[in-house]
Amino acid sequence: MTTITERSDSFSPPSEVLAAIEASTRLARPSSSQVPSRSASVMVALSGGVDSALALLLLVKAGVPVQAMFMKNWEEDDTSGHCTAAEDLADARKVCDRLQVPLHTVNCADIYWDRVFTPFLRDIEAGHTPNPDVLCNREVKFSAFADHAERLGADLIATGHYARIERSPKGIRLLKGRDTNKDQSYFLHALDQKRLARSIFPLGDLQKTQVRSWAKSAELAPFAKRDSTGICFVGERRFTPFLERFLPWDPGPIESVDGERLGQHRGLAFFTLGQRKGLNVGGRSGDSGEPWYVAAKDHARNALILVQGGDHRALFRSVVTLRKMHWIAGVEPPLPLRCHAKIRYRQEDQACEALANPMTGKIELHFDTPQRAVTSGQYAVLYRQDECLGGAAIEDAR
Repeated sequence: MTTITERSDSFSPPSEVLAAIEASTRLARPSSSQVPSRSASVMVALSGGVDSALALLLLVKAGVPVQAMFMKNWEEDDTSGHCTAAEDLADARKVCDRLQVPLHTVNCADIYWDRVFTPFLRDIEAGHTPNPDVLCNREVKFSAFADHAERLGADLIATGHYARIERSPKGIRLLKGRDTNKDQSYFLHALDQKRLARSIFPLGDLQKTQVRSWAKSAELAPFAKRDSTGICFVGERRFTPFLERFLPWDPGPIESVDGERLGQHRGLAFFTLGQRKGLNVGGRSGDSGEPWYVAAKDHARNALILVQGGDHRALFRSVVTLRKMHWIAGVEPPLPLRCHAKIRYRQEDQACEALANPMTGKIELHFDTPQRAVTSGQYAVLYRQDECLGGAAIEDAR
């Protein structure tokens, strides 16, 4: 792998930032290396967005041996017009041309379909609301992508995630990003020690405003590009019409929590707990004028249960049961454990106690404050201050 020389342009990040990034690559260098003091060679997962572009720039400026690779995870259809892979690849090329960094491409669409999208559909059909971004990180970005990078000679991979890694003889800790509004440790909680050991996050100590400002100063093509939203295989398109391409309708009754018939749904798979829009039940008898919300799914009767008002007691649960807990440290800490948890991305940390149910052996989270719209299939992620301890998919709640 070739060391990329720094370009003589006007942008110069603070020296302490570059020193920290260069030091992180030395600390992460594989133990088998005969030259442990040298920076590890890094492959940057370049998405075409501003975050990964600046991550690449910072590594270049720090003098780290670096290359970039663009990963395609979804085969766009000919008529949708929603997949931006071609545009993203063009932006990635512009960034690499400007920084004089080699760009590789890899098609992971088959792996994504088998390891992420197929389980996603299976969970949806079972009545859950999965988060495929967690699986994408574990199975594709930090597994298949990392393996391909290693075959190309890279010691480590770098991404534009807002998270931090702390290395010590006791193991690797995953920490929240300094920017609390952009922290993405939630999506990385399923990574293990091996995957984290070969990863670095150059943006972990930065604020998003800094990232955009520095990218603009460096004249990187994506500096003003809007952040991607939603899950990658849906993009900007409407979720339900997209899902209907893969799942059949299974109509059933819509009922109030008191048993009043309100209408008919097209399939429980197309709704999630706490959902307000797209219910088409406004103006029904007994209507208080407040919005309707999905409170439950009765799979035995294929019935969608609604309540009126966002603070209805039927929307809240205090105890959450997890499917199979993943601890980042690789071992379960002593239980019960006082900690905080998020049951969805961007939620404020919620105080709780994690303990093992003596009857089932499964981990339960007992929250200090009842949680609204706890959704099976979503992930509950545990924290102790800034450290992400791990997490698991939600099985049920009471």
